[in-house]
Amino acid sequence: MDDIVSLAKRRGFIYPGSEIYGGIAGFWDYGPLGVELKNNIKREWWKSMVYERDDVVGIDAAIIMNPKVWEASGHTTAFTDPLIECKLCHSRFRADKKDEIEFHSSSPHIIEGETRSKDWVREHIEWTEPKKFNLLTEVFLGVTEPKQKAYLRGEITQGVFVNFKNVVSSSRKKIPFGIAQVGKAFRNEITPGNFTYRSREFEQMELEYFVKPDEKGSQSTFEYWKEQRMNWYKSLGIDAKNLRFREHTPDERAHYARFAVDIEYNAPFGWSEFEGIHHRGDWDLSRHKLTYKDPESNQEFTPWVIETSGGVDRSLLFFLLDAYKKEKDRSILKIHPKLSPYKVAVFPLLANKPELVTKAQDVYNELKSSFFTAWDDRGNIGKRYYSQDEIGTPFCVTIDYVTLEDDTVTVRDRDTMKQERVGISKVKTYLKSKLTV
Repeated sequence: MDDIVSLAKRRGFIYPGSEIYGGIAGFWDYGPLGVELKNNIKREWWKSMVYERDDVVGIDAAIIMNPKVWEASGHTTAFTDPLIECKLCHSRFRADKKDEIEFHSSSPHIIEGETRSKDWVREHIEWTEPKKFNLLTEVFLGVTEPKQKAYLRGEITQGVFVNFKNVVSSSRKKIPFGIAQVGKAFRNEITPGNFTYRSREFEQMELEYFVKPDEKGSQSTFEYWKEQRMNWYKSLGIDAKNLRFREHTPDERAHYARFAVDIEYNAPFGWSEFEGIHHRGDWDLSRHKLTYKDPESNQEFTPWVIETSGGVDRSLLFFLLDAYKKEKDRSILKIHPKLSPYKVAVFPLLANKPELVTKAQDVYNELKSSFFTAWDDRGNIGKRYYSQDEIGTPFCVTIDYVTLEDDTVTVRDRDTMKQERVGISKVKTYLKSKLTV
């Protein structure tokens, strides 16, 4: 985990938010490579969920909505975590995070400027009784007092439900159909941690799939989307042995869920959820008093909803963790080519030889019209290869003296380190065939 955190900052994937002012817990900034990786994850998700399907459309709802939305959805009363406080140092924790509480209970504390030992803490520590803590983040709108209280959305889901009738009317979609959305959400997490895993600002990619209120049919749809979502992560390179389903017990389900299953990843900090598949029943549409009228039968009913809800930031973290390898003297991100920030890097063998640089720039300009392409002429060729390996670039193209003679270049594969001579006129076709696998 420490290696990934270090690599993420050093190579420009993820930076601590507001770092020059000491940072702020639970907020992260994505650097030049991080934003590309993040966009690629979202792009692949949108492609599989919207572009490749006839039964799904997309929307992009506002982050701030009328507060009545959150009252109707139950979030103002039920969107809570149990909070306890250490009476010695007043640190606060979620009462259901047993490992964090146990660690804190046996760690040194600074009390009134004096360091107290582990043994002293274990003997004297006390906790407050759990209290419910609402996760919605309040904002205040307007220029005069009293300002209107609203909330940053705690989930992107409700933007779909409040637009259900608009989408049905404008798209003419018939049930069963889905509405997809990618966007930011905010939760006032008590103890953000594990790098970007638990953050206060994060991005979600969700599908709300509407079906007829039928037990057998909805269960079949639920199982279908479970497999679709698990297979999507596998198709993009996550090792199957690091993935599993975990079914929610009745006492841990969200207030809206009839039943729910998580996709979990075997992270360094334990098996951790990063996508949920939920059977929401008619909770949301009935709370918003929305129904659907079948255009063929004229039957009016409240649809049930099967939801897939994945975290973009958590997915990105797990894609990085799963792809990171150490091989002898190099670190490598064996990330799927569809997700890698750069698809190819172009090098002149020597940066101080104008004829090589000019030829390399011609190749670079040709490739960058089709792929996000890196230019690198720093240091020796070996260091350049290893630098690109560490950021996950699948292929490197080197222009050398042989290129000047026969118009061929060396194409090096990130994963195998094998090199192949390819004619300049064929490089683009060659790379396309490799990158679309």
